[in-house]
Amino acid sequence: MAELVDARRSGRRVLTDVRVRVSPWAPIRTDSFLICFEEYVMTTEKPAQQANLTPVQKLGEAIADRVERWMPSPFLFAIILTYVAAITAFISEDSSVTDIALSWYDGFWNLLQFAMQMVIILVTANVVAYHPKVKKLILALVRLPRNGRQAVVLVGLGSMLSSWISWGLGLIFGAILVREMGKRAYHDKTPVHYPLLAVAGYMGMSLTWGWGMSSSAGLLQATEGNTLMQMGFVDRIIPATEWVFHSYPLTLTGLSLVFGSLMLYLLCPPNENCRGIEHYVEVKEKTDVESSDSVEASSQKPIQKPSLADRIDNSTILGGIIALTGIALFARAFFTQGLGALDLNVLNFGFLMIGLLLFTSPTRYLKEFYDSIQGSAGVILLFPFYAGIIGIMTGTGLVDTMTESLLSIATPSNFPVIAWITGGILNVFVPSAGGEWAIIGGPMLVASAELGIPYGQAIASYAVGDAHTNLLNPFWAIPLLAITGLRARDMFGYAITMMILLIPFLSITLYLLPY
Repeated sequence: MAELVDARRSGRRVLTDVRVRVSPWAPIRTDSFLICFEEYVMTTEKPAQQANLTPVQKLGEAIADRVERWMPSPFLFAIILTYVAAITAFISEDSSVTDIALSWYDGFWNLLQFAMQMVIILVTANVVAYHPKVKKLILALVRLPRNGRQAVVLVGLGSMLSSWISWGLGLIFGAILVREMGKRAYHDKTPVHYPLLAVAGYMGMSLTWGWGMSSSAGLLQATEGNTLMQMGFVDRIIPATEWVFHSYPLTLTGLSLVFGSLMLYLLCPPNENCRGIEHYVEVKEKTDVESSDSVEASSQKPIQKPSLADRIDNSTILGGIIALTGIALFARAFFTQGLGALDLNVLNFGFLMIGLLLFTSPTRYLKEFYDSIQGSAGVILLFPFYAGIIGIMTGTGLVDTMTESLLSIATPSNFPVIAWITGGILNVFVPSAGGEWAIIGGPMLVASAELGIPYGQAIASYAVGDAHTNLLNPFWAIPLLAITGLRARDMFGYAITMMILLIPFLSITLYLLPY
């Protein structure tokens, strides 16, 4: 006991308020006890260097501590939001319980087509991200940082840039980058806070993807005969040259890269407060450089006495010809139509063919495809529940009330800010950007036309809000959590902190940025 008192006075982490009941017949595992002891201390006692934290770091630590205790799982989060939507509709729209239940039931399967398109984006991009050549690029990147702050910023930049190309690629690329950066820091004994590193890997889904090349709202409006055209809200397609390849979204992307990186830098805790990857997952001694090389080498080994079926299954000629044909058709679309050729189907087709070209062998590609599908299981499960929430909001008129109340205060000068707020609020309840746009896209585009706001600016401003509150909703973080080995509550304290820090930047930028 005297040792404990002395240690506590000296500032060391000790256990003082824990009562442990142990059976007199049960052996005590010293190593297990120490692990439990350390976990308890790290979540109950303030670090000795707490006074050295900056205001931004203190905010991050405080929110992270509370979220770690109370954050539900993504599936439970969807169920809770279902109840919230139902209760809100019951109070504000005076809907009966029966009407709410029927609206939920009617909407449950309305996103199947879009869910399949989103799964294809995720899986095909996953396959590309896991190719040995891409993994070698990732492993080369993790060697660049000299300290934990640089590591966090580099992961954030990698996530945001790759997500601008494709949210599916950025999500998986960022997650793998997080994991490998954490392992590299562990082996080099470089202090880096793994939960914040995960937030950095999620930054692409929180910023740049929404108005990037894979923007769900943009791609939908660029597709001929889309839902909003059929419903009469718009009378033409809105090409990618208006919502991604334009000075407005490109400037927004550049500013987001700078500000997002700065906030990640400022959020990094002192070295003594960092918890590395070893606190959350078991770190293998074998490096991924070795494993990726071995995988690639083994894939190149010839099969001993292959049968005719084996030769056909692994034929690089058959796989290569169809992949090259697909790439040629993909390139032809842009050659004949320019950048405006980009739509949802073209993007999916391109990633599918690029992946097949990288792996060449149909069998190898099929195996990687199967492995990648596992990461989309959570998305497949949750999409129907969020479709049910959409059903409640549309069937009861709740979405019309929310939209009208927000857009009623819109003016030509503040419309981008209103669109951002509207998209952000709806995204909490409907984290499917395409499903959300199907609800609000029509009123949003009608309002923008009445106010003289270009369609591209309306789409980009809405997309900012849709991406921004992904830092609050763990829906799209499911693949990242699976790859990094973290729980939602481990990282979303810092994610919510980042969401708060982005608010003044986004509001000022959207208000002042000219189109």
